[in-house]
Amino acid sequence: MPPRPRTTGPGQLNEAAQLADQLQQAGYTKRDIARIIDRDPSLVSQFYTKNKGAAFVPALRQVLSAVQTAGITDLPELTALAARHITRRTTAAGTRARVRSKAVLITPTGSGTGRVGAQAIASGSSRLRPLIAEAARQGLRLAFTVRLAKTGYVHPSGSRTDSPGIRRDVIQRADHTEERSYGSAQTGGHDAADFARRVDAAGGDVTAAVHQWLVETGRIRPDAHILHLEVRTWRPR
Repeated sequence: MPPRPRTTGPGQLNEAAQLADQLQQAGYTKRDIARIIDRDPSLVSQFYTKNKGAAFVPALRQVLSAVQTAGITDLPELTALAARHITRRTTAAGTRARVRSKAVLITPTGSGTGRVGAQAIASGSSRLRPLIAEAARQGLRLAFTVRLAKTGYVHPSGSRTDSPGIRRDVIQRADHTEERSYGSAQTGGHDAADFARRVDAAGGDVTAAVHQWLVETGRIRPDAHILHLEVRTWRPR
């Protein structure tokens, strides 16, 4: 069987990438575009690297038209508009294909955990956002653990000023990084609703929201980079 012809030539962007470019010129990031089409940001990058995105072209056209001609800029409104023009692909058997996603599990007691590493952190830790949003909806408390270079912390290891009451939750690693936890059931933790608002204010970027809180509260230096992030939830007594 001869190879399937490419829809674009060498160095030429497909239509999904071209539309994404125009949306970026209008002020939207790749992460914003991913939110609008309700997919992971990595898929938008694959518009450029793997020639993907054909199924989203009708939705992206409508979104771009709404931005350019109707002056619509609100992300939830654009997301709702896009959803009406996204058709789920079918399998070889003719059934609708499943969209792969990470399940967010919060038990009846309110216990839930989500972890992300360097690659997910670089794209905003988006998989943690539904966990935080659901915790906020249920009125839960949360705590989180971060890992970064020792030099990124303002206070010395074990300082009660940095993390009162949970000094045992400092883990030092051989690569000169350190894990520190903020919040626990014993200390009361943090209001999930407050962190959900912080995430929304950061455009859905969980990494940025946590980083901002750590800088605002004088715990890390502004140029510190989070290498690992874990969020835990529970129901207050």
